[in-house]
Amino acid sequence: MSRPPRAYACMVVHRPAEEVFEAFADPAVTTRFWYTTSSGPMVAEAVLRWEWQTYGVAVDVRVLEVERGRLIRFSWGNYEQPTTVEMRFTPREGDRPGTFVEVTEAGFRGSGDDAVQWVNDTVGGFTTVLCAVKALLEQGVEIDVVRDHHPV
Repeated sequence: MSRPPRAYACMVVHRPAEEVFEAFADPAVTTRFWYTTSSGPMVAEAVLRWEWQTYGVAVDVRVLEVERGRLIRFSWGNYEQPTTVEMRFTPREGDRPGTFVEVTEAGFRGSGDDAVQWVNDTVGGFTTVLCAVKALLEQGVEIDVVRDHHPV
């Protein structure tokens, strides 16, 4: 590889950008489609702990930047090899208005094969999360796909 790989996933959610942003920033909403618990909201400079109780997994999250309704950027993973995630929320107008959500994760290290596997897993994971938030915000349905993504 000539440059470090990046994971990218995207989805249009047919709700206003502020509402979609808030779904990721407010753990009272996010726990309905992504992680089980959070120690607080996504605000700039916060250090959070997210848990997925089904899997017995927790991760520390450092919120690097927040632009209300537009951007959340954070690092997570183990601190010897953290990655950075950027979530962008772009309003869309037209006959099907909504919000274009883009998630990019960078900072993957390791051998080519290991990095490619990590990127593939990440794209699948974020695509699953985006489908879950879309179902929740557009239809009011909690489809529980994050828990079912890797059944234990």
